[in-house]
Amino acid sequence: MTEQTQNSEAQTSSAGQAGQKPDIIRVEGMHKWYGEFHVLQNLNLTVKQGERIVICGPSGSGKSTFIRCINRLEEHQKGKIIVDDVELTDDVRQIDSVRREVGMVFQHFNLFPHLTVLENCCLSPIWVRKIPRREAEASAMEYLERVKIPDQANKYPGQLSGGQQQRVAIARALCMKPKIMLFDEPTSALDPEMIKEVLDVMVELAESGMTMICVTHEMGFAKTVADRVIFMDGGEIVEEAPPEEFFSNPKEPRTRKFLEQILQH
Repeated sequence: MTEQTQNSEAQTSSAGQAGQKPDIIRVEGMHKWYGEFHVLQNLNLTVKQGERIVICGPSGSGKSTFIRCINRLEEHQKGKIIVDDVELTDDVRQIDSVRREVGMVFQHFNLFPHLTVLENCCLSPIWVRKIPRREAEASAMEYLERVKIPDQANKYPGQLSGGQQQRVAIARALCMKPKIMLFDEPTSALDPEMIKEVLDVMVELAESGMTMICVTHEMGFAKTVADRVIFMDGGEIVEEAPPEEFFSNPKEPRTRKFLEQILQH
C-alpha cells in the first residue's frame, strides 16, 4: 500500500513538473573580467522556455556583455551558463550547438553590405543548417513577410532605412529558426520615428511564444511585453520583478533612482 502511495505521489509530482515550462537558460554564479576590471559579478538567472525578459540599467552596467556571454560572443571566466541543456565551455562544438539555437539582433544591424536582403537572410541557413537554397529563399521570404518588408528582398542594406535594416536583421535571425532570441539595444541606433516599427515586430514575436532576452531602454516595451524586468548596475543584478511590480514598487534605491531618471525623458 505504501509503495502504491509513493508511486501515486511520484506520478502527481511528475505531472506537476510536466505542466511547467522547462528551463531553457541557466546562469549560475557567473563572473567576467576584462583584465583587472570585474565587469560581471556573480550573476544568477533562470529563464523558462517562452519567457520574455527585459534587462535595463545605466550605460556601462554590463547588460550587453551579459547577453553576449549567453551565446559565447564574450567568454565568462567563472560560473556556469547552460543553454538548452548545453553548457558553454571552450568546446567549439558546444558553442556551435548553442549558436544554432540562439538568434541575436545587434544595435548596429551587422548586415553584409555587398549582399542583398534575401542573400543576407539565406546565408546562415544554407551554410550552417545545410538547407537547400530554394528552401532557404522560400523560408526567408516568409520571415521578410512577417517583418513586413518582403518588397525589399532584392535591395542592398545601404538602400534601406535604419528601421528597415533592423527588421532585416530580425528576419535574418529568425531564418535559423532559433529557440531563443537575444536583442542588444535593438532600437538605440534608430531615429525616433523608426523605433516603433521595430518594436511592433518584437511585440508580435513575443506574442508568438518566442523565448526572448532584450537589453533596452524602451520602458513602454518592457511594460507591454516582459514577463520579468531585470535591473543591472555595476555588473550585478540589483533587482528583478514582474513589470507591474518593478515599475510601481521598486525595492532597491538604485532601481528607484534609475527609473526616476529614465521615466522623466
